Amino acid sequence: MLLCKKRVSLHGGATYNEAAMSMILEKPVPPRGGVLLPSHKAESLQSPIKQAKLPKKLTIPLRQHIGVTAVPVVEKGDRVLKGQVIAQNKGLISAPVHASSSGTVIDIDDYPIANVSGRPEACIVIETDGKDEWEEYEGIGEDVFEVSPAEIHDLILAAGIVGMGGAGFPSAVKMLPGLHYEINLLIMNAAECDPYISCDEALLRERARDVVQGLEIIRHAVQAGECVIGIEENKPEAIEALREAIDDLGETSIKLGLLPCIYPAGSEKQLIRALTGKEVPSQGLPLDIGIVCYNVGTVYAVYEAVAKGKPLVSRIVTVTGEAIKKPGNLEVLIGTPMDELIEQCGGYSQEADRLILGGQMMGFPLHSDEVPVTKTSNCIIASTGNDELHQHEDPSPCIRCGRCAEACPVSLVPQQLYWFSKANDYDRLREFKLMDCIECGCCSYVCPSHIPLVQYYQKAKMNI
Repeated sequence: MLLCKKRVSLHGGATYNEAAMSMILEKPVPPRGGVLLPSHKAESLQSPIKQAKLPKKLTIPLRQHIGVTAVPVVEKGDRVLKGQVIAQNKGLISAPVHASSSGTVIDIDDYPIANVSGRPEACIVIETDGKDEWEEYEGIGEDVFEVSPAEIHDLILAAGIVGMGGAGFPSAVKMLPGLHYEINLLIMNAAECDPYISCDEALLRERARDVVQGLEIIRHAVQAGECVIGIEENKPEAIEALREAIDDLGETSIKLGLLPCIYPAGSEKQLIRALTGKEVPSQGLPLDIGIVCYNVGTVYAVYEAVAKGKPLVSRIVTVTGEAIKKPGNLEVLIGTPMDELIEQCGGYSQEADRLILGGQMMGFPLHSDEVPVTKTSNCIIASTGNDELHQHEDPSPCIRCGRCAEACPVSLVPQQLYWFSKANDYDRLREFKLMDCIECGCCSYVCPSHIPLVQYYQKAKMNI
């Protein structure tokens, strides 16, 4: 894409001169569909990231990723150090699990965790000793570009890094194609378009330099030709922090792609289309067109792992919602009970009607606030009965208004998919490309009949 040479004024009053614009891409491709939503991010961005307190117990799930569950390599009674491997990855698509702090393993059993089903899953429980004592670690430091992409892949695999935007795909597996095939473009997804979530923006505001260095590490690992950061234009502080980091580090080949504030701008395929004009094939992968994407939190974890030698044992979590007294972002040890984070944000301001893990659109209700934080836990929303998260009414018959089709960012026909899902007509669902649905929730959001369309699609996908 050509570079823009004119001055640009961003939301919030930030204006960049011609020199700064040399790292900003021309106007992205207009999005298809989508919806305009109140962001509700300012509430949790009033103060810097805070370090969450060390809990008395850590309940660490063995599967915090897409793929095969990790296998325990410790037993009850073992003393472990922070960063020590406590469960080893099994097979290609898997990730190891590390102790988030020092202490004693007191149980290995099924415990309730944050998932849609609410079913308990295998966990290792550590009683912390208060010392937070690290296992010895050592990173590559400034010599990162002197090592091979294969060595970087191995370091990222050993660190247990997974996609931290919510998907949880093992990050090392995503790098394998770069060792064998040509990757033309590396994209860092900093859009964070789902309302309420602000952990990535907070991370960029405070640690942009580390994130940019992590991006260069990944670029070296996948041997990408170009690199673009996709970020919504209503994040001027994060944009300025990135611009300064890129300039200070002399990374002239990294460009910023400023996106309109339309949900779901941060969905991977929509992001790629906006930044490049290219379409990921139906049921295909970005790799099919020579592109790989990484989330901000994942990129930061890569920097920590490769440059410093630290495995993934913590992450930034947004704690917010009308029922939270002091919304904010906390750096949290994996396995920390969520109720302790809520307490550290002032507790509940009023009775929470429900808890949601993730954003307003793609999050899911939690059965309890005592479940542990995992590698993919980006946001906890404590909702009241008075906010927009509860504008749910009993569904009425579809009136065929077509609003769902207008809002669909993938250009599907949601009302037809709804009828075929109700009828279990899987042949027609395939014909109408149900599997291309990204489950963003735009169709359900705009439906005047209040039909939970996405729930029908999810059920049909599972049946297929």
